Amino acid sequence: MAPADMERAPVAIVGGGPIGLTLALFLDFHGVRSVLFNADDTTRWHPKGSTESARTMELFRRLGLAESIRTLGLPPDHPTDVAYFTRFAGAELARLRMPSAREAMQRVADAPNTDQVPEPVHRANQMHVERFLFEQAKSRANIALRFGWQVERVTQQADRVQLTAVRAGATQNWRAEYLVGCDGGRSPVRRSLGIRFSGEAGLEQQYFGGRMFSTYVRAPELYQKYLGDRAAWQYWAVNPDIRSSLIAVNGRDEFLFRTVARQPDQPPDDATVADAMRRCAGADIAMEIIAHEPWTAGMALVAERFGDGRIFLAGDAVHLFTPTGGFGMNTGIDDVANLAWKLAAVLQGWGGGALLASYEGERLRIALRNTAAARQLTANIGATDVRPEIEQNSPAGEAARRTAGDMLAQFTEQFASIGVQLGARYDGSPIVCEDGPAPADDLIRYTPTSIPGGRAPHLWLDPRHIRGNSLYDRLGRGFTLLRLGPHPPDAASMLNAAARLRIPCTVVDVVSREARDLYGCDLALIRPDQYVAWRGNRPMADPDRQLARVLGHITTRAPLTSGIA
Repeated sequence: MAPADMERAPVAIVGGGPIGLTLALFLDFHGVRSVLFNADDTTRWHPKGSTESARTMELFRRLGLAESIRTLGLPPDHPTDVAYFTRFAGAELARLRMPSAREAMQRVADAPNTDQVPEPVHRANQMHVERFLFEQAKSRANIALRFGWQVERVTQQADRVQLTAVRAGATQNWRAEYLVGCDGGRSPVRRSLGIRFSGEAGLEQQYFGGRMFSTYVRAPELYQKYLGDRAAWQYWAVNPDIRSSLIAVNGRDEFLFRTVARQPDQPPDDATVADAMRRCAGADIAMEIIAHEPWTAGMALVAERFGDGRIFLAGDAVHLFTPTGGFGMNTGIDDVANLAWKLAAVLQGWGGGALLASYEGERLRIALRNTAAARQLTANIGATDVRPEIEQNSPAGEAARRTAGDMLAQFTEQFASIGVQLGARYDGSPIVCEDGPAPADDLIRYTPTSIPGGRAPHLWLDPRHIRGNSLYDRLGRGFTLLRLGPHPPDAASMLNAAARLRIPCTVVDVVSREARDLYGCDLALIRPDQYVAWRGNRPMADPDRQLARVLGHITTRAPLTSGIA
C-alpha cells in the first residue's frame, strides 16, 4: 500500500552528476517532468575529466547550452596541446598540437558547408560543467531537485516505481512511472537489481595501470618559472624515475595531477604526492594540495544489462572507463540523449511497448566499443620506450629523447579520435530501417553517411556558420523529415501517418544539391537524438506500419527496409 504522503513525477533520477543532470535537462527539453535525487548538497568540486567531445557539444547545442559551456574551462587563447617532457622543467620530447578554443571556433567559421564538426571538442573540467548544469536544472520548472537527499529504498511494481529518500531525519516518498539510476560506478540502483559488471578490472603496466590517485593541486610556480612559454592543456613527465600527467584546470595555477599508488590498499598521502609532483617537475616548487581521489587505470567494465522493468541505468552505473581519451562522461551523455526521447515518447503516448527495450540494445554495444577503445589507448601509453639515458646531456641522451618523442608523437588519436566521438552506430536495432551493409567502424576517422543507424550527416545551411544556420538547429524536438535537393518527392502520406500515430514530426526542406549529394537520398527521417531512422528516394511504401516499427509499436524482428531504389 502506498504511503499517504506520496509525491509523484513521471521520471525519478538517482544521481546528480553530469549524466543525471543532463538527463533531467533532456527530459525537460522533451516536455517531461522529473525529480532528481543526489546524496550531496551540491555538485562535487574536484577535477575529473576535461573533455567535452564533439558529440557531447552537439547535444549541449541541442539543449541551447553549448555557447555558455564554451565560456567554461581554460581561457579562450590557451593552447590545448598535449606536451611531453622529461620533466616539466626539463626537455620537451614531443607536442601534439591542438587548437585553442578560439582557434577551434574560427575553424568552424571557415569550414565548408559540409563540414561534420559544428561543435568541436571543448576542454573544460567536468566540475565546472557539472556546476553549470546544476544551475541550469535549478531554473527549470519541470525539474524538481532533491540534492542532499539519500535514496534508501526503491521498489517497482508492474505500473510504477516507488522510492523513499531521507535527509536529516526527514523522509519523502515518491512514485514515478520510471526510474533511472545515474548514480555512479558503485550504483546502489544497479546493485538492487542484481546486475553485475563484466570486462577488464584493470591493466598492469608501469603507468596508467592499476590503482592511481587524481590530486587537485594549486602550483602557480609551474607557469611562472617553467611552463609559461610552453603552455599546454595536458603535460606529461616521462623519465626512468617517474611517469605522470598533469592537466591544466584554469590555465593559471590549478591542475589535476595523476600518480600511481605505491601501495594499492593505502589512502593517498599528501607528502608522497607532493614528492611525486616535485620529481615530475624536476624542481622544488611550492604547491598546495587541495584534495585527492582514487581511481583505477585500464578499467573496461560494462554492465550485463542496462536496466530491469521500469528501472534503467546510464553513465558510470553501466560502464566504467579508464580516463584515457576522455570517453567516459561523453558516452554517458549520449546514453541519456538516447533514453530521454524514448521515455518522453512512451509517457506522451506516441512510443510503443518495445521502444524502451531498444535503449539497452543500442547503447550496450556502444559501451563495449568505447571501453575497449579507451583501454587500448591506455596500453599504448604504457608501451612508450623510455631509455635510462633519456635525461643525459650526451649523444646517447639526445637519441633516447628522439626515440621517445617519435613514439609519443603517434598518440594523436588518443586526443582526436573523431571516429569514436561521432561514429557510433545502432545497426541491427529493431527500430532502425535497414539499408544495406553498414560502413566499417573506424575509431580514428568519421565518414558521414545517411545509412540508417548512424548520426545524421551535418550541413551548414548558410555561409554564416552561426547558431540557427546548422541543419541541427532546424531539427524538431520529435522526429524530423528531411526533404533533400531541388526536387524531393511529396511526403504527405508519411506525414498523415505520423499524425495518425501522434508522432511529433517536423518537415525541413533543404533544397541544395549539396545536401542531396551528402545524404545520397531524397528523404531522410531523423530521430530526436539526431540518428537516421529511415531514408528513401520515395515515401515509405507502408508508412503506418513502418513508422509504428520505428516507434516500437511492432516487436517482430522481420527486416524493415528503407526506400532507396
